[in-house]
Amino acid sequence: MATSLHQQLKALYAGDLGEQEVRVGRYRIDAVRDDLLIEVQHGGLAAIRDKVRALRRRHDVLVVKPIVARRRLIKLDCQGGTEVGRRWSPKRGIAAHLFDELVHFTRAFPHKRVRIEAPLVEVEELRYPGHGKRRRWRENDFIVEDQRLVRVVETIELATRDDLWRLVGGPLTDPFDTAELAAALDAPRWVAQRAAYCLREMGAAREVGKRGNARLYARVGHAAA
Repeated sequence: MATSLHQQLKALYAGDLGEQEVRVGRYRIDAVRDDLLIEVQHGGLAAIRDKVRALRRRHDVLVVKPIVARRRLIKLDCQGGTEVGRRWSPKRGIAAHLFDELVHFTRAFPHKRVRIEAPLVEVEELRYPGHGKRRRWRENDFIVEDQRLVRVVETIELATRDDLWRLVGGPLTDPFDTAELAAALDAPRWVAQRAAYCLREMGAAREVGKRGNARLYARVGHAAA
């Protein structure tokens, strides 16, 4: 679904002097600013991995992957209908959640012609009942009509393998296991496991041994203690 959020981010990154929906070879590009190709991907990065790999042969590419940091849920009585309620979702996105997508992007990044920007955004999400307005609202019984950008809270920029450490907010010993990485990320263990995979596959960390059954990792260029 092409949401308002997607359109708003395209316009934001294109700027006043850029163009939107530009054909480059066999690909349609979301925005072009000067010689920079910009792809806004609200869905999974796996969907544009091969496209980015093809484009980077001749072009500089910026991949924009928004993370919803905060979401206001707006309930409608039906599709295109009247608002009947609104509340903040308890779920919050954090920078570390980008690792969940980067596991599918290790063959496209890092690369000298590819940059990633992850804007943490606040959005309004319009929803209506999935089985008609006569059905009572249930937690999972809805269809998303649209998402609208309210504001960009922060933007994380990744250009090299070392920039991946910007996604790790807390202090981290060297070497570390995924439990310690989870604490540094302030995220569940499964996020840390994906983060460790990305850091290793993208050349930012290396596996240096084990502590019991836990694998140990160290930053590239850092000696293991």
